[in-house]
Order: sequence, then C-alpha cells, then structure tokens
Amino acid sequence: MSATDARPQELDGFRVEVDAAAARADVVLDRPPLNVITMPQRDQIRRVFEALDEDERVRVIVLRAVGEHFSSGGYIKGFMEASPEHVSKLAWNIAAPARCSKPVIAANRGFCFGVGFEISLACDFRLASETCQYSLPEQKLGQIPGSGGSARLQKIVGITRTKDIVMRSKRITARQAYEWGIATEVVPDDKLEAATDALVKELVGFSPLAQRTAKKLLNDTEDASLSTAIELEGHGYSRLRTSDDFREGVAAFHEKRPPKFKGT
Repeated sequence: MSATDARPQELDGFRVEVDAAAARADVVLDRPPLNVITMPQRDQIRRVFEALDEDERVRVIVLRAVGEHFSSGGYIKGFMEASPEHVSKLAWNIAAPARCSKPVIAANRGFCFGVGFEISLACDFRLASETCQYSLPEQKLGQIPGSGGSARLQKIVGITRTKDIVMRSKRITARQAYEWGIATEVVPDDKLEAATDALVKELVGFSPLAQRTAKKLLNDTEDASLSTAIELEGHGYSRLRTSDDFREGVAAFHEKRPPKFKGT
C-alpha cells in the first residue's frame, strides 16, 4: 500500500512528498502564514502517517512547514463546532508520529504553539531553528492541552517545568528547549533544511529493523520499571542477533566497509 492509495484525495492544509531515492517522505504543513491546523486536518495527518508507515519506499519521515512559522496551533472555532466524540480523538490523531514504526523528524521554526508543539513532541527528533518558540497557550483560552502536550512534556522536562510552561502559557525559546531536552538540536534559521537533510541521511544509513526495534523499545519502556525495561531490551537484542542486518553489520565491521542493510 502506498501513501497515495490510503490518503484522502484532497489534503486540508498540508501536502505529502515522497522521495523514493532518498527513502524519505515529507509531511508539509502548507497553510501560510501561520499553518493553522484544522480539525479535519488532524485525522488526515493520522491517516497519512499510517499509510507512510506501510510504504516500503520510505525509511524516514519529516514533518515540516512552509514559511517562517511551523504552526501557531489549531483552528480555535473548530473546537466549538466539533462533537464530543470527535474531540475525544484529538490525542490519538496527534500521536500518529509516535505510533509510526519509522523515525520521524520535526523541523521547527518560528511559532510552534498548541497542537503544533504537541505533534512535534510526538516525533522522535525535534530540530529547532534559532527563531523557534514553543508554547502550550491553552490556559489563555480557559482550556488545557488536549492532544498529549502536557503529558509528553512532563515525561521530558518534569512536573515543575511543565507547570511553568502549561499553567503560565509560557513561551520557550529554542535554546532553552535544547537545554531542557525538548529540542534535539538547535541550528541557525538558514541551516534548518540542511540539518534535516543530514539527519535523514544518517538515519537511513542504519538498519531499518534495528531502528524500528529501538523506537518501539524506548516507547514501550518509558513508563516501565528498570528491571522490566532491561528484560524487554534483552528480548529485542536477542531477536536482532538472528537478523540478516546484524550479520551484515558484523561482517562489514570486520571487513572495514560500509554495511548494506536490507531490513531483514
């Protein structure tokens, strides 16, 4: 199944680009100038990530945006118009990058607010340009984050800093986000695309099987006890020992050549 087959015919405020030669897919927010994310768009994004997860051409997925702002957040009126059943699915849709078995990179610049921040937190890597500002501003609307933002953030920075960000609708600069472990890397604004390209190329060079195993293990053991996490890590290691990719990696190491991984 390809992403083209499974996704809606008309995408609401974003587009998908697949570069088979680079084993890369880009999900591009494209509703300038602020790339506001609508309610229907959230479900479409979920379906696109699910389709790209099944697309054999794609090894790495990039979530990025057109213009100087990643996203100022969601379409506010849409919350009032949506049914309770629809609203209850918000966190599930925005968690699509985390459920995806492939590495997902968020390239953030400018405003990265509300759901824009929440979907970035669901990605595996967050590359932030120096212009990036992260915020969960829902308190200003008499609300709280509803798509996993406060929960994911607390896992990363702890309860004290999360209260400071959520309860004060505080903006966090790219540099502070990096120092707190929110951003993977901070780069000059004009270097964001180059840094994204470099990370994609690096990730594509690894075994896709080992990458999928590592991502699932880390996600599954985030709330586990140390003994449980070590036990699951051992099972994952044991399974990979019998893989073609591991044999290829060992052979390439001894033969002093780059490995050619196949994902089996």
